[in-house]
Amino acid sequence: MSSRERGAGARKRARFGDGHGRETSSVGREKVSEIQRARMITAMAEVAGERGAANATVAHVVARSGVSRRTFYEMFSDREDCLAAVFAEAVERAGRRVLPAYEAESGWQARLRAGVAALLLFLEDEPDMGRLLVVEALGGGPRVLEHRARVLARLVEVVDEGRALAKSPPPPLTAEGVLGGAFALVHARLSQRDTAPLTNLLGPLMGLILGPYLGPAAARREIERPAPEFNHARRREHSDPLRGLDMRLTYRTVRVLVAVGSQPGASNRQIAQEAGVEDQGQISKLLRRLESLDLIQNTGHGHTKGEPNVWTLTARGAEVEQAIKVQTEG
Repeated sequence: MSSRERGAGARKRARFGDGHGRETSSVGREKVSEIQRARMITAMAEVAGERGAANATVAHVVARSGVSRRTFYEMFSDREDCLAAVFAEAVERAGRRVLPAYEAESGWQARLRAGVAALLLFLEDEPDMGRLLVVEALGGGPRVLEHRARVLARLVEVVDEGRALAKSPPPPLTAEGVLGGAFALVHARLSQRDTAPLTNLLGPLMGLILGPYLGPAAARREIERPAPEFNHARRREHSDPLRGLDMRLTYRTVRVLVAVGSQPGASNRQIAQEAGVEDQGQISKLLRRLESLDLIQNTGHGHTKGEPNVWTLTARGAEVEQAIKVQTEG
């Protein structure tokens, strides 16, 4: 064997294994699991938004996400565990939008306005996560309610900072009452599925919050203040790279798709070797499935002339492969 052949073999083993069942793939099972988990979290948020958290079942999530029931229970102990994970994800995503906006300003009023604006924008940009955060959390079970209580307690502390600015400080419970009223307004809009932009609530919400601390004149100025230009964030397309495809995202599916992408023009046998699939019947089945979904195409004439198949990614397949690589890097 030449040094070039040995080098190529080493690179292949580094990507997909050492030939003895020990996986060293850069697209390993743990990375595929991350994508599967992201799909289930997205699916649970969507189903809870459509049916209500109390009516979202494991069967609904499995059907929507395209993963198996077995995979679901490998990642979540039960339905409530999944809902708790979705709520935590929603809080994290909202925090990534709200905290930088809040911390970029100085002064209680300016920070509060920036934070409220960022939160309303998040609720518009990610309606499923936003609805779960504000509406469906109430039916999410004890773990979700406990997490929700911690988040609200922190927000109460932020609002309560206004007492230090008040000429006649209101009672400590004022912050809790003000925040409850603000959330009730947003909850009502989301529950009614009002199509009006939530960002229209910025002035009224700020007026509601400021009134008890800075007085009616300050509240009125906030209500009448022109709304800023809102920059809507682009939805994260790579969180579910196989969204819309009628297939399950499995470890073998990813390896075969990546193998086709890394070796354009490869045959069934070459792809099987690259992807670490020993069963030729299994590799044929996987390739036919990917072909039926328009992710790969056979540009050879193996079926008519007995020549090896020649597999390449389609344009859609290249998009999916790239999305998977983005999701599994790092």
